[in-house]
Amino acid sequence: MKTTWFKQMAGAVLAVLALGFSSAGLTQGLPAGAKAKYLEVNPVQPTEPGKVEVLEFFSYACSHCAVLEPLLTKWVKKLPSEAVVKYVPVAFNASMKPLQQLYYSLEALSRLDLHPKVFNAIHEEKKRLFTKPEIIAWVVAQGVDRAKFESVFDSFGVMSKAGRADQLVTSYKVQGTPAVAVAGRFLTSPSEAGGYQETLDVSESLIKQVLGK
Repeated sequence: MKTTWFKQMAGAVLAVLALGFSSAGLTQGLPAGAKAKYLEVNPVQPTEPGKVEVLEFFSYACSHCAVLEPLLTKWVKKLPSEAVVKYVPVAFNASMKPLQQLYYSLEALSRLDLHPKVFNAIHEEKKRLFTKPEIIAWVVAQGVDRAKFESVFDSFGVMSKAGRADQLVTSYKVQGTPAVAVAGRFLTSPSEAGGYQETLDVSESLIKQVLGK
Protein backbone atom coordinates (compact mmCIF):
# COMPACT_ATOMS: atom_id res chain seq x y z
CA MET A 1 0.00 0.00 0.00
CA LYS A 2 2.83 2.38 0.88
CA THR A 3 4.65 1.61 -2.35
CA THR A 4 1.47 2.18 -4.36
CA TRP A 5 0.90 5.56 -2.69
CA PHE A 6 4.48 6.66 -3.44
CA LYS A 7 4.15 5.57 -7.08
CA GLN A 8 0.88 7.49 -7.39
CA MET A 9 2.53 10.64 -6.00
CA ALA A 10 5.53 10.28 -8.32
CA GLY A 11 3.21 9.59 -11.24
CA ALA A 12 1.22 12.74 -10.54
CA VAL A 13 4.37 14.86 -10.52
CA LEU A 14 5.61 13.27 -13.73
CA ALA A 15 2.24 13.81 -15.37
CA VAL A 16 2.38 17.50 -14.53
CA LEU A 17 5.94 17.71 -15.81
CA ALA A 18 4.91 16.07 -19.06
CA LEU A 19 2.77 19.09 -19.85
CA GLY A 20 6.06 20.83 -20.57
CA PHE A 21 6.53 24.39 -21.76
CA SER A 22 6.25 26.22 -25.06
CA SER A 23 9.30 27.99 -26.50
CA ALA A 24 9.39 31.69 -27.23
CA GLY A 25 11.72 34.62 -26.96
CA LEU A 26 15.01 36.02 -28.14
CA THR A 27 18.13 33.96 -28.78
CA GLN A 28 20.54 36.73 -27.82
CA GLY A 29 22.91 35.55 -25.10
CA LEU A 30 22.40 31.84 -25.79
CA PRO A 31 25.27 29.59 -26.93
CA ALA A 32 26.11 29.86 -30.64
CA GLY A 33 23.68 27.91 -32.80
CA ALA A 34 21.30 27.23 -29.92
CA LYS A 35 17.56 27.63 -30.26
CA ALA A 36 15.57 29.47 -27.63
CA LYS A 37 15.07 26.90 -24.90
CA TYR A 38 12.88 28.94 -22.62
CA LEU A 39 9.67 30.91 -22.65
CA GLU A 40 9.07 34.56 -21.95
CA VAL A 41 7.00 35.30 -18.87
CA ASN A 42 3.99 37.45 -19.70
CA PRO A 43 3.41 39.71 -17.94
CA VAL A 44 6.92 40.31 -16.62
CA GLN A 45 7.00 39.71 -12.85
CA PRO A 46 8.41 42.10 -10.23
CA THR A 47 11.74 41.01 -8.73
CA GLU A 48 14.24 42.10 -6.10
CA PRO A 49 15.56 45.57 -7.06
CA GLY A 50 19.18 45.76 -8.13
CA LYS A 51 19.56 42.01 -8.53
CA VAL A 52 18.97 39.39 -11.18
CA GLU A 53 16.50 37.21 -9.34
CA VAL A 54 16.61 33.48 -10.09
CA LEU A 55 13.78 31.30 -8.78
CA GLU A 56 13.92 27.52 -8.66
CA PHE A 57 10.45 26.00 -8.50
CA PHE A 58 10.76 22.54 -6.96
CA SER A 59 9.00 19.84 -5.00
CA TYR A 60 10.58 17.36 -2.63
CA ALA A 61 8.26 14.74 -4.14
CA CYS A 62 9.70 15.34 -7.63
CA SER A 63 12.39 12.85 -8.71
CA HIS A 64 13.60 15.28 -11.39
CA CYS A 65 14.14 17.94 -8.72
CA ALA A 66 16.18 15.43 -6.73
CA VAL A 67 18.47 14.93 -9.74
CA LEU A 68 18.83 18.67 -10.35
CA GLU A 69 19.49 19.63 -6.71
CA PRO A 70 23.22 18.72 -6.47
CA LEU A 71 23.89 20.28 -9.88
CA LEU A 72 22.09 23.44 -8.80
CA THR A 73 24.07 23.65 -5.56
CA LYS A 74 27.36 23.66 -7.48
CA TRP A 75 26.01 26.02 -10.13
CA VAL A 76 24.86 28.65 -7.63
CA LYS A 77 28.40 29.02 -6.31
CA LYS A 78 29.76 30.21 -9.66
CA LEU A 79 27.06 32.73 -10.50
CA PRO A 80 27.92 36.45 -10.69
CA SER A 81 27.37 38.46 -7.52
CA GLU A 82 24.44 40.30 -9.13
CA ALA A 83 22.41 37.07 -9.25
CA VAL A 84 20.38 36.00 -6.23
CA VAL A 85 18.86 32.51 -6.16
CA LYS A 86 15.66 31.79 -4.26
CA TYR A 87 13.91 28.46 -3.83
CA VAL A 88 10.15 28.14 -4.28
CA PRO A 89 8.58 24.90 -3.01
CA VAL A 90 5.58 24.01 -5.14
CA ALA A 91 2.32 22.46 -3.96
CA PHE A 92 0.15 21.56 -6.93
CA ASN A 93 -2.43 20.03 -4.58
CA ALA A 94 -3.27 19.78 -0.89
CA SER A 95 -1.28 16.57 -0.39
CA MET A 96 1.93 18.44 -1.28
CA LYS A 97 1.36 21.25 1.24
CA PRO A 98 3.22 19.61 4.17
CA LEU A 99 6.39 19.35 2.06
CA GLN A 100 6.04 23.01 1.15
CA GLN A 101 5.79 23.87 4.85
CA LEU A 102 8.78 21.63 5.56
CA TYR A 103 11.06 23.78 3.41
CA TYR A 104 9.96 27.05 4.98
CA SER A 105 10.19 25.54 8.48
CA LEU A 106 13.79 24.48 7.85
CA GLU A 107 14.48 27.96 6.53
CA ALA A 108 12.95 29.57 9.63
CA LEU A 109 15.12 27.42 11.90
CA SER A 110 18.29 28.02 9.85
CA ARG A 111 18.47 24.29 9.08
CA LEU A 112 18.54 24.33 5.29
CA ASP A 113 21.56 22.05 5.60
CA LEU A 114 18.83 19.38 5.71
CA HIS A 115 17.40 20.47 2.34
CA PRO A 116 19.36 17.92 0.24
CA LYS A 117 18.81 15.26 2.90
CA VAL A 118 15.05 15.52 2.40
CA PHE A 119 15.47 14.58 -1.27
CA ASN A 120 17.73 11.69 -0.29
CA ALA A 121 15.32 10.43 2.35
CA ILE A 122 12.38 10.37 -0.05
CA HIS A 123 14.01 9.21 -3.27
CA GLU A 124 16.93 7.08 -2.10
CA GLU A 125 15.86 5.80 1.29
CA LYS A 126 12.19 5.60 0.18
CA LYS A 127 10.95 7.18 3.39
CA ARG A 128 7.42 8.53 3.61
CA LEU A 129 7.62 12.24 4.44
CA PHE A 130 4.25 13.35 3.13
CA THR A 131 2.31 14.11 6.30
CA LYS A 132 3.01 16.36 9.26
CA PRO A 133 3.61 13.47 11.73
CA GLU A 134 5.97 11.71 9.29
CA ILE A 135 7.87 14.93 8.66
CA ILE A 136 8.18 15.78 12.37
CA ALA A 137 9.46 12.28 13.19
CA TRP A 138 12.13 12.52 10.48
CA VAL A 139 13.20 16.05 11.37
CA VAL A 140 13.55 15.16 15.05
CA ALA A 141 15.70 12.17 14.04
CA GLN A 142 18.01 14.69 12.31
CA GLY A 143 18.60 16.46 15.61
CA VAL A 144 16.05 19.27 15.31
CA ASP A 145 14.22 20.21 18.50
CA ARG A 146 10.63 18.92 18.27
CA ALA A 147 9.05 21.84 20.09
CA LYS A 148 10.84 24.43 17.98
CA PHE A 149 9.93 22.69 14.73
CA GLU A 150 6.29 22.24 15.70
CA SER A 151 6.10 25.90 16.70
CA VAL A 152 7.06 27.08 13.21
CA PHE A 153 5.48 24.41 10.99
CA ASP A 154 1.98 25.93 11.11
CA SER A 155 3.10 29.43 12.07
CA PHE A 156 1.86 32.58 10.39
CA GLY A 157 5.30 33.19 8.89
CA VAL A 158 5.56 29.76 7.26
CA MET A 159 1.97 29.80 6.02
CA SER A 160 2.43 33.30 4.59
CA LYS A 161 5.51 32.19 2.65
CA ALA A 162 3.65 29.09 1.42
CA GLY A 163 0.84 31.33 0.21
CA ARG A 164 3.35 33.57 -1.56
CA ALA A 165 4.87 30.50 -3.23
CA ASP A 166 1.44 29.55 -4.54
CA GLN A 167 1.05 33.05 -5.98
CA LEU A 168 4.42 32.79 -7.74
CA VAL A 169 3.48 29.43 -9.27
CA THR A 170 0.33 31.04 -10.66
CA SER A 171 2.04 34.25 -11.81
CA TYR A 172 4.83 32.40 -13.60
CA LYS A 173 2.37 29.82 -14.98
CA VAL A 174 4.53 26.97 -13.70
CA GLN A 175 3.14 23.67 -14.96
CA GLY A 176 5.82 21.27 -13.76
CA THR A 177 8.91 20.95 -11.61
CA PRO A 178 11.76 21.66 -11.64
CA ALA A 179 11.59 25.01 -13.41
CA VAL A 180 13.93 28.01 -13.25
CA ALA A 181 12.81 31.60 -13.69
CA VAL A 182 15.27 34.41 -14.46
CA ALA A 183 14.72 38.12 -13.80
CA GLY A 184 10.95 37.77 -13.80
CA ARG A 185 11.17 37.50 -17.59
CA PHE A 186 12.17 33.96 -18.55
CA LEU A 187 11.28 30.40 -17.56
CA THR A 188 13.06 27.18 -18.47
CA SER A 189 13.09 23.54 -17.39
CA PRO A 190 14.71 20.18 -18.25
CA SER A 191 11.94 19.43 -20.73
CA GLU A 192 12.37 22.83 -22.37
CA ALA A 193 16.17 23.11 -22.25
CA GLY A 194 16.83 19.47 -23.11
CA GLY A 195 18.27 18.19 -19.84
CA TYR A 196 19.24 18.99 -16.26
CA GLN A 197 22.62 20.63 -16.85
CA GLU A 198 21.18 22.27 -19.96
CA THR A 199 18.56 23.95 -17.77
CA LEU A 200 21.31 25.59 -15.76
CA ASP A 201 23.34 26.47 -18.86
CA VAL A 202 20.34 28.20 -20.43
CA SER A 203 19.58 29.98 -17.15
CA GLU A 204 23.17 31.18 -16.91
CA SER A 205 23.03 32.50 -20.47
CA LEU A 206 19.83 34.38 -19.63
CA ILE A 207 21.45 35.89 -16.54
CA LYS A 208 24.35 37.12 -18.67
CA GLN A 209 21.87 38.47 -21.22
CA VAL A 210 20.07 40.47 -18.52
CA LEU A 211 23.39 41.79 -17.22
CA GLY A 212 24.53 42.68 -20.72
CA LYS A 213 27.58 40.43 -20.51
